[in-house]
Amino acid sequence: MTRHFLRDDDLTQAEQLDILDLAVELKKDRYRVKPLAGPQTVAVIFDKSSTRTRVSFAVGVADLGGSPLIISTANSQLGGKETPSDTARVLERMVSMIVWRTYAQAGLEQMALGTTVPVINALSDEFHPCQLLADLLTIREHRGTLAGLTVTFLGDGASNMAQSYLLAGAVAGMHVRIASPLSYAPDATVVSDAEAVAATTGGSVTLYTDPAEAVAGVDVVVTDTWVSMGKEDEKAQRIETFGAYQVDSQLMALAKADALFLHCLPADRGFEVSADVIDGEQSVIWDEAENRLHAQKALMVWLLEKA
Repeated sequence: MTRHFLRDDDLTQAEQLDILDLAVELKKDRYRVKPLAGPQTVAVIFDKSSTRTRVSFAVGVADLGGSPLIISTANSQLGGKETPSDTARVLERMVSMIVWRTYAQAGLEQMALGTTVPVINALSDEFHPCQLLADLLTIREHRGTLAGLTVTFLGDGASNMAQSYLLAGAVAGMHVRIASPLSYAPDATVVSDAEAVAATTGGSVTLYTDPAEAVAGVDVVVTDTWVSMGKEDEKAQRIETFGAYQVDSQLMALAKADALFLHCLPADRGFEVSADVIDGEQSVIWDEAENRLHAQKALMVWLLEKA
């Protein structure tokens, strides 16, 4: 049966570890496996603008011996005259994999339904699972393990990053804390799903409104932009709402002395994070950005083996 990667909990803890182990090996030797030799083609579809996702998937597919076909939905029938499932039924006859950076999670689920090639969520409004694989790889590189670590995400708890941290962190056996205003809490169903996973892996999920309480004694501190794509008209209101959640040196001082700082980028310096933190010694954001390449390559190899 074809496997897809649409949300972080599509993987078991053992499968997540297998992919991260493979990512470590591929980072050591980028060109040692060529499952897409031919070259086979991977369709990489973008509804939203992108830097890291576009580059990491294009380079990753090439590293694996394949050819990336970059498609903009603005110049295709997808989302206009054609449904995601119909598009997928055409693409699966020509490509070996479909990667889609889009808006609604429902579109990805429709595309994957019955599709004979793997479909990867390169970002949706609900989840950002490929970014989380890179984040987990980065944390493991610097800390040696994931299970048992405590990570706090601050800001918009209903964002795709926060909700992916809940699921991916729970799968990894981490203790995940989300600090956000009550009106920006994660989706209750996602929280419930994460709690169910955490109960099997030894992790935990806790929601906070007080950023200082949420950061106290943690191993990893994470934030993301307060104004995601499509939310630009809410910028002034969001800046006012999330002001207390800025990650600055005072807040970082409440975490462990060797706590890591992560941000998926792009960052609005001076808003969700201060310059001294993002450029400081605890920041591992450049490793995190690079690891998009290695984690996604490992994911593609793993999915191709399961296809």
